[in-house]
Amino acid sequence: MAKNKCNVEIFGQQYSIVGQESLSYMRQVASHVDEMMRQVADNNPRLDTTRLAVLSAVNIASDYLKLKREYDEILHLMEDEQP
Repeated sequence: MAKNKCNVEIFGQQYSIVGQESLSYMRQVASHVDEMMRQVADNNPRLDTTRLAVLSAVNIASDYLKLKREYDEILHLMEDEQP
């Protein structure tokens, strides 16, 4: 599969990201990270960028793990319903 490359801005910094996903998907991911960092910064205005990035990563990982747990529970329920 071909690799795509796009330039994005996250929390005021320019990044060049490469991936196999579509350009619009990569921009959406970057936008989500930027949004999360800005939310953390709004709630913690004295944190430096590194700490903002780490706290944002923790929040994103927490959201992911919650969704994964819900998904796994749904799969388990569906498997239990199968004859």
